[in-house]
Formats: sequence, structure tokens, C-alpha cells
Amino acid sequence: MTDITHASPGRPNSILAPDDRTRRRNAAEARFRLYGILAIGVAILALIFLLTSVVRNGAGAFTQTYISLEVALPADKLDKNGNRDPAEMAKVSTFGYKPLIKAAIQDAMAAQGIAIDGLKKPESLVSEDAAAQIRNYVLAHPEVIGGSRTFDMLASGRIDGFYKGRVTMQSAERDSNVSPEQLRLADALKEAGLVETRFNWNFILWPDASENRPEAAGLGVAIIGSLYMMFVVLALALPIGVAASIYLEEFAPRNWFTDLIEVNISNLAAVPSIVYGILGLALFINFGGLPQSAPIVGGLVLSLMTLPRIIIPARAAIQAVPPSIREAALGVGASKMQTVFHHVLPLAAPGILTGLIIGLAQALGETAPLLLIGMVAFVRDFPAAPPEGLFDPATALPVQIYNWTQRSDPAFVERASGAIIVLLVFLIVMNAVAIVLRRRFERRW
Repeated sequence: MTDITHASPGRPNSILAPDDRTRRRNAAEARFRLYGILAIGVAILALIFLLTSVVRNGAGAFTQTYISLEVALPADKLDKNGNRDPAEMAKVSTFGYKPLIKAAIQDAMAAQGIAIDGLKKPESLVSEDAAAQIRNYVLAHPEVIGGSRTFDMLASGRIDGFYKGRVTMQSAERDSNVSPEQLRLADALKEAGLVETRFNWNFILWPDASENRPEAAGLGVAIIGSLYMMFVVLALALPIGVAASIYLEEFAPRNWFTDLIEVNISNLAAVPSIVYGILGLALFINFGGLPQSAPIVGGLVLSLMTLPRIIIPARAAIQAVPPSIREAALGVGASKMQTVFHHVLPLAAPGILTGLIIGLAQALGETAPLLLIGMVAFVRDFPAAPPEGLFDPATALPVQIYNWTQRSDPAFVERASGAIIVLLVFLIVMNAVAIVLRRRFERRW
């Protein structure tokens, strides 16, 4: 007799040699890993393609072409009475300043010896916003009348696009807004040092512009409006969301009513954002009488939308605190309120703050509810400071992007892509703050 067991036919004699089933299982695991790697690679490539496309199309919005011209300011056209009274000088509209710009371009051509056959409307090189720029300066400084001054004026959208590769000589032949002769004039002025492309701070600071002046359009009002709405969301959603989370986790009795509340909170987190826009339109504007296009209304709507997205992670953060912390605090004589606010809440703060900032980031990028409550107003002046500014007309970054994509001029497509870059920067900063806060306040036990 022997203790050695005979190997069955078709099976290996050693556990070190895998059988067919083990080999199939290992092959399936290797394929699954490969599928995961491929999925991650496709996602990364899609992200790279998206970001590359946005940056390539929107980078030009952060630079702008300027034309430097010395403009004569004759008193007989700008201040006929000679009183230097801004009220009287204001009667001269921007149309009265356009001939001065045309004369300045002709003088510059003569001074540089530039002559271009077939050139028509040389003043079209300059943005229509230039006349208003000169007029505003003259009204603020009446003493300059009778002399001349050099102005850095915005080039028109087509001239700006020429130096960004959006406009070519061939496309100018078919374009009613620019001609090849005007492009050659721009090149001649650039060689003379009168045309320069530089960083465009006005894209960040200026308000929106009309469809005829894409080169003057900016994000100033949209950024202010978005910040005002985020302040409202922060002031309302944070205390209400955290208070609701604390009550449901620490104080609420376990019965059918609290179960119903929890189910509805989860359901509200999945409701499409446009539904909140309909609710805000009916509740805050039609019933409450609040003004349309006001940041206060947008903030209230986004607060309703953000509340479930704050309550759910806040409850998860409170649940993650070990029960031993509560038991130890109660064991040394702390009340239920002291246990929650002195021990549980500080330990749950990283998760609560992370959920809050992610909720704010999601609210910052919402468009549909803001469209429904009318935050599509064309606003030239910046809203007043809070609290008055909360009730002034304004717009928001995602709505501004939507508006620019609806305009026909290709320059607005560039502006829209640039605004997307600004919005992405805000979102990246907010998510980075969430990560830093979580690591800064996170405690391990």
C-alpha cells in the first residue's frame, strides 16, 4: 500500500502547473484588465481632444489687435460754442466722431507713405467701439479739445481675425465686411508699428457687446453675475443643507416619515435642472414678484437644485464618523448637542466641505434653469454691489457662452470658446480647493 494518490487522466501532477480552467480564468482576467486600460485610454484621448479643441479655438479670445492712431480733436466739430461744457459736448453723438477716425487713418497713411489701389472705407479697420471710446474720453477731459491725442483703438473683428488666422485674403474677397485692400493696409500699418496684437484684459473685465462689435465683447458682467449667484447659494444651501443632514442623521426618529424624506431627497438629486428652472419661474417670479434676470432669483433656483447634492454627501460624512466617538463623548457627560457640534461635526467637516464645493461647481455650470428665469439680458453696465446688485439685471457665464454661440459672427465662436476656458478654470480651482480642504482637515482614527 502507498499514500501516493494517482493523478487522474487529463489533470496535471503538480499544483504549480495550471490546468485548463485556471488558464482560461487567467486569460479572462488579463482581457478584463486590457479592456479597462483601453477604456481609460479612450477617455483620456477624448478629454485631450476636447481640451485641445477648446483651447485652440478659444486662445485667441485672450489676445486682441489694437491700432494706435493720433486723432485730431477740432473744437469747431466737438464744441461749437466753445464753453467746454460736457452737457453741451454730449450732444455730439458717436457718429460725429467717426469722421475724425477716418481722417486719422488717412493722416497715418500719408505720414508713412502708404498708398493702396482700390482701397475703400479705411475707417473699417477700426472697431465701431472706437468712436464711443474717443467720445467718452473727450467728455471726461474737455481740455484736450483743440489739440490731438494718440488712442489705442480696437481693430475690427475681421482685422483681428486676420492676425489670428480666422480671415485670409481669399476669404476677404467673398466677405462684405472686409476687403483684401483693407487687409493690406493693416499689414502696412503693422510694419509701421501702428498695429499690435497683445493680451486682452478687456475680455475678462468688459461687459458684452452688440453683434456688430465682437472685438469689444467681454465677460465682466457674466463673471459678476455668477459670483453673486454663488454667494446666494453659499448663504442658503450651506446652513440649510448641513442642518438638514445633522437632523436626519443624529436627531430624527426612524419612522416612515423620515424614510419618505430620505427617499425624496435622493429623488430630487436626480431631477433634471430644467425642472428647477420651471419651479423658480413659477415660484419666485410669477408668484413672488422678484425681477427677472436678477442674481437673487438665479441664486434661489440654484440653491434649490444644490440642496440635495449637499445633503447627501454631508450625511455620508456624518455617517463615516465612528460610533465610538459619540459613545465616548456621551460617556464623559456631554449632551447630545455637545457631542454633535464638538465632536461629530468637526470630524465630518472635510466631507461636508467637499460636497459643498462640488455642489457649487455644478451650480456654476448650469445653464437651463437660468435660461428659463430670463437671465439672458444684454447688460452694458456692471451690477451694483450687493445687496442692490442682487436685484439688478445680470447674466451668468454659462448663459453668456450660450448667447455667443447663437451669434453669426465667427469672432463670437472664438469668444465662446474663451469663455469656456474661463469657466473651466473656475471649476478646476473650486475642485482643487475641495481637495486641499479635505486633506487639510481630514483626521484619521
